[in-house]
Amino acid sequence: MLLTQVGQPNIDRHVYPDLDRFADDTAAAYRAEIADLYAAGCRYLQLDDVSLAYLCDETMRAEGKARGDDPDRQLALSVRMVREVLRDKPRDLAVCTHLCRGNFRSSWRAQGGYERVAETVFTQMPYDGFFLEFDDARSGDFSPLRHVPKTARVVLGLVTSKTGTLERKDDLKRRLDEAAKYLPLDQLGLSPQCGFSSTVEGNDIGVEQQRAKLALCVETAGEVWGAL
Repeated sequence: MLLTQVGQPNIDRHVYPDLDRFADDTAAAYRAEIADLYAAGCRYLQLDDVSLAYLCDETMRAEGKARGDDPDRQLALSVRMVREVLRDKPRDLAVCTHLCRGNFRSSWRAQGGYERVAETVFTQMPYDGFFLEFDDARSGDFSPLRHVPKTARVVLGLVTSKTGTLERKDDLKRRLDEAAKYLPLDQLGLSPQCGFSSTVEGNDIGVEQQRAKLALCVETAGEVWGAL
């Protein structure tokens, strides 16, 4: 996200003559923070990185190239950095990530399925789990899940956090069945697509609607995977 937000041309070349050094320093800062969190008792950590989903959007890839960035290089650099961040991860610390395409005041920024980055992200980034946006057609189909290793869990964001319209339980179960064609059901989970208030402005959705969506997730999960 650091690189995505500022762009390579805006990184001071006198401080970082190459992006590898930038990635190394960023990773070192994260390792220090993770060590502090672990010492304080943290055993579950989630590192959200929507920039990976942005790399699936052809328009955003073109915009990146126009400003001097290389999307494929960015993906490779992300892998390098995440692996460095998690190289000393304690065995009893679970670390997951969340990928979505924007969630600002019920709007979105990117579109495109995960296929372009799936094999790299799922097989080379040592996360224990992935929270993935799948609440509408912008996210593509479930076929990229075939790249997920047996050691990782995937939580499908089938319930939108952008609008108050409540999903139908049967539709959620049907989509879980579709995803299970590519990844065993016991590796899958269910959740909202993103937070209900990813920024201070929040989304156009009421509190009671949020509660209803969370209750729907819990009820559906109980019926699909057993009592919670």
